[in-house]
Amino acid sequence: MGVDWTQLPPELIESISKNLTIYADYLRFRVVCRSWRSSVPKTPNHLPPQLPWLMLPHSHHRRPHRAAFFNLSHNKVHLLNLPEASSLGKRCCGSSHGWLVILDETPSVLLLNPLTRSKLHLPPVSTFPNVLRFAYSEIGREYALRSSSGEPYTLNLRQIRDSFVKKVILSSSPKESNGFVALAILNQTGDLAFCKEGDQSWTFIEGARSYSEDAVYCNGLFYAVNKYGAVAVCDVRGSSPNVSIIETPRQLGADMQYLVSSGNELLLASRYLDLGYDNSEELYRTVGFDVFRMDWSGPRWEKVKELGDRMLFIGQNSSLSLSASDFPGCIGNCIYFTDDYSKLNYETVFGECDSGIFRLWDRTIEGQWNSHCTEHWPTLVWVSPNPC
Repeated sequence: MGVDWTQLPPELIESISKNLTIYADYLRFRVVCRSWRSSVPKTPNHLPPQLPWLMLPHSHHRRPHRAAFFNLSHNKVHLLNLPEASSLGKRCCGSSHGWLVILDETPSVLLLNPLTRSKLHLPPVSTFPNVLRFAYSEIGREYALRSSSGEPYTLNLRQIRDSFVKKVILSSSPKESNGFVALAILNQTGDLAFCKEGDQSWTFIEGARSYSEDAVYCNGLFYAVNKYGAVAVCDVRGSSPNVSIIETPRQLGADMQYLVSSGNELLLASRYLDLGYDNSEELYRTVGFDVFRMDWSGPRWEKVKELGDRMLFIGQNSSLSLSASDFPGCIGNCIYFTDDYSKLNYETVFGECDSGIFRLWDRTIEGQWNSHCTEHWPTLVWVSPNPC
């Protein structure tokens, strides 16, 4: 006898939906029929982190308000109507829990979910502790700032947009009920600053200056790393920040460092660059990575020869570790990377994007998606689709 699947009990339909881990599968599940759609919520709250899409460069003249995202699993480009992130003059300085951090030539710091177009504002740039004054009337020197040595200097609107903030990391999605914290890494001074949900200004984390290579949120704490692999553990849950330093034997030779929370482990991905030329232009290119895991008994960084099924996503995003077997078309034991380091590469129209897949087993690099990158504005950014 045939089964009328539309007549399944609502509680059974809901139970089945909670076993779906891919957002696209959840959407397909909801459109099977009216009874299935009415039995499960429109927004799933149970999904694990999704495979990131790659936010691509695009032409502002042809599609001034659309953002392009490359889907690794399906080798397709999705176009989303997203003028808040794709209009000329915007810069993305972070991607965390599916939310983009957008700056423009105003003091505004915008959080934007490209999937839902939900928006939230963080405290403006003018509220960082080292900003002495902001005034639109002071054309060309709108911001007065204090350097790390205490000397005053000025920057204009574009300079602040492009170089003041290196990256912003979120502790969780802003839509989660337990509140979130944003951590900003500043370029010139190497300071770390944070704000909690509802704050009107940013606060420096004293004792963590120069731990500005990268940061990650894990188990209620922010971990930030310096050039040589030493880690600052920042607890901002109380009324004032608490910082402890984990000194490790120096990691020498790497050009950049990234922290990644992978399962129960804290990983360090060390990136190596080499100088090359393209049409007489100097361009840095990634030539390799080393990966280390934190041995807390040392403490020391222990070199990892292979990642097994894991794949790491690094760049302007909050670094992410996922299992390749959970996503079709993906390769484990690899680092998926984008260029988040070079102002020259950020502005140039020459050469290909410095992005690709680094295979740990043979130390080779594949530039899988570079055919989609015909321009270099904005910088390529990994974004994990998040309906919440």
